[in-house]
Amino acid sequence: MKKIILALALLYPAAALAQGTIQGTAPPVEPSGPPMVGDKPLMQVGTKKSPAKKGEKAKQQSVAQKLQACQEIDDGTKERLNCYDAIFAPQPKPKATTATAVGECRFVKEEDERLTCYNGFADKIPRLPQ
Repeated sequence: MKKIILALALLYPAAALAQGTIQGTAPPVEPSGPPMVGDKPLMQVGTKKSPAKKGEKAKQQSVAQKLQACQEIDDGTKERLNCYDAIFAPQPKPKATTATAVGECRFVKEEDERLTCYNGFADKIPRLPQ
């Protein structure tokens, strides 16, 4: 019985030392990179993005919706023309032609005529649900 107690008394401190449970004996372990599973890094999954709130506009609007948004700006103003020009960048041509589609209004050189052209097509678009 004495031999067992003596053996435990000698082995217990040695086991504690090996495990580093005695304070100050084992150096702190620092992580060496990302957590690994075998030889591959652990995959971390991000959070889902929250759905758009009611007050926010949709990121992707159709051309018709963008044109209707321009209709809310005062008629005959430079701001409304700038709104249309943001949708269809102006590319004036030297020869004046009659526009058959809203995208062709960008080829009209004169600003007033271009605004009238855009307004004519935007007025014909039926109101889309918001």
